[in-house]
Amino acid sequence: MSEPIHVAVAVLRNPRGQVLVSRRLPGSHMAGSWEFPGGKVEPGEDVRAALRRELREELGVRVERAMRLIRIRHDYPDRSVLLDVWEVAAFRGRPAGLEGQPLAWVGTDELPARGLIGADRPIIAAVRLPRTCLITPPEPGDPRVFLARLARALENGVRLVQLRLPGMPDEALESLASQVLRLARESGARVLLNGDPAQAARLGFDGVHLGASRLRALDARPPDLAWLGASCHDAAELELAAALGADFALVSPVRPTPSHPEAKPLGWAGLEALCEQATLPVYALGGMTAADVPRAREAGAQGVAGIRGWV
Repeated sequence: MSEPIHVAVAVLRNPRGQVLVSRRLPGSHMAGSWEFPGGKVEPGEDVRAALRRELREELGVRVERAMRLIRIRHDYPDRSVLLDVWEVAAFRGRPAGLEGQPLAWVGTDELPARGLIGADRPIIAAVRLPRTCLITPPEPGDPRVFLARLARALENGVRLVQLRLPGMPDEALESLASQVLRLARESGARVLLNGDPAQAARLGFDGVHLGASRLRALDARPPDLAWLGASCHDAAELELAAALGADFALVSPVRPTPSHPEAKPLGWAGLEALCEQATLPVYALGGMTAADVPRAREAGAQGVAGIRGWV
């Protein structure tokens, strides 16, 4: 297949947190479908310049500040596109469909049901996901202390939690999970169980997180769960996660970590190389703290995930 068409894509939010989508005009590729606004990067044109130009021409707005959100390749039967997606943090003007295209402001949780084009699916996940993912320690110790520390993390803004308690008896896990989910619901956070998909669905989790062995064992996305995450260490596992329909991946280890001292660190360059190939949002894992979010985003990641320093 020929070189992919490079497209600058914008994610704009209004003060209510809704995201702008536009409808493709009759006569265009996939006419009538909804998508995030943007357009083709011209030969020799800087992608930031293309983003500013497209939003000025299509919507009549002026971009003041933007940061890359995700960069993904998507293959259609007749063409390939490279979507260079930018989150526009500040802009001037009121968006209008200057080319006659209908526009709509949509809540982030309504995006999956909006019927956006298939290429935009990873963008929808990236828009809905936070910059940090908390992974709970594998040994909870005193449940009261564990829950108190989790409550502090939620108060400090954590909105995505992976409950990782390997080997905990089902009865004890069910009791702790109900309290974890209650705290998360009160804060508007999502919780994924690192473990069995059927158990995650039965206990009412928002989703499940698959370790590398479970990822390799499955041939279809688990049903009845809104979110699916996966642990990946190389490009092959990222491909498996994408083929399974995972919403995001944790890539590790970026730095040396005491929990896996034998693992060779990827480093920031290794992370960037994997993000370049990934077709889903990626979190950097391994020696990460909240202070590493800007560097992870520079490498093309959604953000960072970690255990230490979070609870």
